[in-house]
Amino acid sequence: MYNPTDLAPATISILDAQGHEHAVSVDPQDRSGTTLAQAIFTSGLFPAPALCSGLGRCGRCRVRLLEDAAAFPALEAETRVLSDAELAQGWRLACRRPAKSGVRVFVPPAGLDADFRLDLPLPAAPLKLAVDLGTTSLHWEALAGSLSVGRGSGLNPQLGAGSEVMSRLAFAATPANAEQLRRLVLDKLSTVVATLSAAGKGVEELCLAGNAAMVLLLLGKATDGIAHAPYRLDWRGGETLALGADLGYKLPAAYIPPLYSPFVGADLSAGLAHVAFGLEEPPAYPFLLADLGTNGEFILAVTPERYLAASVAMGPALEGIGLSCGGLAGPGAVVGFRLEPAGLVPLYYPQRPDASVSPDATRITGAGYLSLVALLLKAGALDGGGRFLTAAVTPLGRRLTTHLALERGAPRLLLPSVRGRAWLDGADVEELLKVKAAFNYALARLVAAAGLEPHELEAVYLAGALGAHAGVDNLETLGFLPAGLSGRVRVLGNSSLAGCRLFLGNPTARSWAAMVGQRIEALDLAAEAGFADGFIKRMVFAYVPWSS
Repeated sequence: MYNPTDLAPATISILDAQGHEHAVSVDPQDRSGTTLAQAIFTSGLFPAPALCSGLGRCGRCRVRLLEDAAAFPALEAETRVLSDAELAQGWRLACRRPAKSGVRVFVPPAGLDADFRLDLPLPAAPLKLAVDLGTTSLHWEALAGSLSVGRGSGLNPQLGAGSEVMSRLAFAATPANAEQLRRLVLDKLSTVVATLSAAGKGVEELCLAGNAAMVLLLLGKATDGIAHAPYRLDWRGGETLALGADLGYKLPAAYIPPLYSPFVGADLSAGLAHVAFGLEEPPAYPFLLADLGTNGEFILAVTPERYLAASVAMGPALEGIGLSCGGLAGPGAVVGFRLEPAGLVPLYYPQRPDASVSPDATRITGAGYLSLVALLLKAGALDGGGRFLTAAVTPLGRRLTTHLALERGAPRLLLPSVRGRAWLDGADVEELLKVKAAFNYALARLVAAAGLEPHELEAVYLAGALGAHAGVDNLETLGFLPAGLSGRVRVLGNSSLAGCRLFLGNPTARSWAAMVGQRIEALDLAAEAGFADGFIKRMVFAYVPWSS
């Protein structure tokens, strides 16, 4: 039974699906504008969903007020996502509400995302653990020698603080918030290590890679240099150290690969080592490595002696986050579309979704959205600027836009073939255009800085969310890549995790990665005088070369 006197003065009261009441503290020193969603989903009491960082588009932060809803008039963003009936029942978007002391809310249950597999029985020998700590996801693999004996993945538990790097850094501006973000990841790593230890002989060594922000936050190191311009990197990795020892955690020593620039981190040095040492054939120069998620990180290996690095903010759209019907890959998710005589046919993951997956939970991944937009573009239902063509110029385009409607004055293409209710609206297309423009700018700028043309690249290695799931032909159709380059694209999947596996047993690879760090020239794209104009120029579904 709820008793207001049980709560401390500066707390939020949260009721969970089991009827338990929880008190979540509000940091009195926090002046960063912490939202109710951040307070709830960084508490460690609830699994953090993949939120859209306050855009008010995904609706996954919805909570129900346990007091007079009339005291909290609906905001415009809430009327776009929540129905009139839901608003009347007191449902609100926690990402649009401040973390105000004394508020009481109900948080609905969220599906668990963990994927944990062990090959039992484990060998009677100590294990090594490779970990890729991404902004959105955490992936790990356990090794006995060179043999993989277990693997798993899940959402980064820090997601409640924001889906991209800068919102995460802003939340961590106060010591209490920064420590809480550390503990969320350290707790998850401790669970993995304890589970492996209980099943075998324990874990003797870790290798952990991630972008600079994720690494510095986990280690409890200062993030001032990457939180504000002009950006600088105060710690460059390439060291073995204890994780969380100052907070009382007893984790194995961890090797952190080198960080190459403020926004080209250990995930890229691990990925580059995988390209150099882990593939069947050694790479031919020049080649480009692009690791794409909420942040795009690029290394152009011009020669074995010369490397250029750059990064560009891409936002969470590639993960499906922030798109109106978007979401991460998982059971029931739409990962692509196919065009058949009947129209657009969604492709689900797995191929035939389990009957237990509710149609109401249907979501479209970032790769699914790219597939959809590429088909609409080729059919003439979208123009190069991403606008729906209401009087489509081709018969196929006219047929595909049959279900085009106006929603509050904006075009929205309903997708009746998708289980449940799904659609594509103009704001979704604009988010994908931003991702395309960022990728196009980085690729064009890097090859120009190296004195090359794109067709001179021997290979483009794609890693991360885009590399693992998006069809390469779609990338060329949408203008991520210039015509003719798709044939040289090599999809790597999670190259960061592969590089961590390599580093655990190959000291030569560690030395090589450190050497590359001394030869890298980092370009600060966002600080360049022409960045804004160059970015806007590339907000079209066509590749725009640097000379344009």
